[in-house]
Amino acid sequence: MPVDLVLPIPLHAERQRERGYNQSALLTRDFCRLATLPYAEDGLQRTRFTTPQVGLTAVERLKNVQDAFATKVEVAGKHILLIDDVCTTGATMAAAATTLYAAGAKTVSGYCVARAI
Repeated sequence: MPVDLVLPIPLHAERQRERGYNQSALLTRDFCRLATLPYAEDGLQRTRFTTPQVGLTAVERLKNVQDAFATKVEVAGKHILLIDDVCTTGATMAAAATTLYAAGAKTVSGYCVARAI
């Protein structure tokens, strides 16, 4: 399936200031450069601060990131690829995908670099 746009999972602005970078954005930029795919580093925004997912149950993770994202670019009718650094339960990817589908994305796929066990 073709990919129209690649988006990294965003950090909340406060968390990114603390950390100094967004690891998912760095991974997305390098991946897209190698794969020659279009990406929008700020195409998805985390609209509210969420507690870190570490230590939360699957249900708590889903609730924690529910309605935590907003689109900042046009995604209607597009095939979107999300990239994150680590996937544990998939709650963050699912919440981001829900936002993208609500904005009209045709398909949303997700890649992660590592899978927690």
